[in-house]
Amino acid sequence: MHSDLVASRSADPKDSRESKNGGGPQLDAVSLAIIEQLQEDGRRPYAAIGKAVGLSEAAVRQRVQKLLDQGVMQIVAVTDPLTVGFRRQAMVGVNVEGDVEAVADALAAMAECEYVVMTAGSFDLMVEIVCEDDDHLLEVINKRIRAVPGVRSTESFVYLKLKKQTYMWGTR
Repeated sequence: MHSDLVASRSADPKDSRESKNGGGPQLDAVSLAIIEQLQEDGRRPYAAIGKAVGLSEAAVRQRVQKLLDQGVMQIVAVTDPLTVGFRRQAMVGVNVEGDVEAVADALAAMAECEYVVMTAGSFDLMVEIVCEDDDHLLEVINKRIRAVPGVRSTESFVYLKLKKQTYMWGTR
């Protein structure tokens, strides 16, 4: 298990500075460089990051805390689900009748749903599910996801083998 950084743009209404893409806070070049350093190694010492980006250790610590507080990034341990007891993963395409956001919120509240995204195309939502085994996956899809009001249909894509999973997309 190693530590990685998962970066995302936040639409936090408390931050009045908007980025070019209409998302969350505007990030300067130094903040972007700090994010990239942490994407390479989520446990990199603040002193080493400071040296790379031209700031003191204390200034890096403050910037990282601000990025965490604003929801711009998270620093988490990324594990291989197989090694921690989750033997079945699947991506589930969901078609919705009515309010897509309400269904997305209901699915996002389920512990097994690790990734929920609203999409354009054949499905209204794509949901990544991590389960202990096939019986658990069946229970989650059949008894819980399909029971959510507004879910019209689902299509499951069971993972056979994970070939690549990174969070190294950098910054723009």
